[in-house]
Amino acid sequence: MNAISKGPIGIFDSGYGGLTVFKSIVKRLPAYNYLYLGDNARSPYGDHSFETVYQYTLECVEWLFKQGCPLVILACNTASAKALRSIQQRVLPVKYPGRRVLGVIRPTAEVIGHYSESGRIGVMGTRGTVNSGSYVMEISHFFPQAEVYQQSCPMWVPLIENSEYLHEGADYFVKKYVDELLAQAAAIDCILLACTHYPLMMPKIKAYLPKEITLLAQGDIVADSLSDYLLRHPEINANLLQAGKRLFYTTGDAAAFEKQASVFLGEQVKTERIRLFSC
Repeated sequence: MNAISKGPIGIFDSGYGGLTVFKSIVKRLPAYNYLYLGDNARSPYGDHSFETVYQYTLECVEWLFKQGCPLVILACNTASAKALRSIQQRVLPVKYPGRRVLGVIRPTAEVIGHYSESGRIGVMGTRGTVNSGSYVMEISHFFPQAEVYQQSCPMWVPLIENSEYLHEGADYFVKKYVDELLAQAAAIDCILLACTHYPLMMPKIKAYLPKEITLLAQGDIVADSLSDYLLRHPEINANLLQAGKRLFYTTGDAAAFEKQASVFLGEQVKTERIRLFSC
């Protein structure tokens, strides 16, 4: 196995949504170095085919590896659903045996059943995530008795990325998708926001939910899971730099990314644009 130099934790998303996971991870593990990459030039991934998402995700993961990241988090549900397993099984053992790529679906599926008393769980995500069936499969693995009901919300990411999610016009699509999910089954008492963009809409979504329903975002869950992973894998942790340095990159417009990042993170960041082969 080739020796790996110490480097930052890479965090990847198709756009801005992964910043909600980034924020939670940095809050939970502030000492580490981080490198965030948003593939904004090709976002959103939700309606792309499995093969296209796999190709885009692999290209971004390999770029992060070239920047020295020993560990990459796919802070994107669509990429986790459509590309993670192939990268882990087909690419890492052959080309990058000492590096690791983790997603956001499994950590969430491992704990979500604990938030539901009825065993009826709702999942709201992009078309790509919903059509993959990944959450249904993963949750059933950890909670075989659970019933999972899915709802795709194709308008939510565009509303968020165009800064229209707080406007009154967004309420129509929030209510529409919430009503369609709740109409699928009675006694749904836990709903997962299975897209890292969606936490920005939590106040609006909660307004259309019965108070007894628990609404879950993934950031803190993924952060806790990563903390546990590093404790269980000291050989990976030993390859991670801990100097509190954070860098941001996008395949899209840097100024636009910085503007949106300030909304997601609540602080200003400096961002550099990169060009990938197929962008």
